[in-house]
Amino acid sequence: MGLKSSFFKGLSKLNKIILPNYTKKGLELENATKFQLAIIGWKAWVTKHATNHNQKLLGN
Repeated sequence: MGLKSSFFKGLSKLNKIILPNYTKKGLELENATKFQLAIIGWKAWVTKHATNHNQKLLGN
């Protein structure tokens, strides 16, 4: 496992602990504030990078 992969996996776990889960709260994107949308975007970006690094390591 590379350094980037470890970094993004750790960051993903930290996000899960610290940041709110809007899916469980039933938040609709139309009603979300800009701050909530920024959190959603941040979590999506981290997840994308964590999975991309995993796929590169697996050779897919």
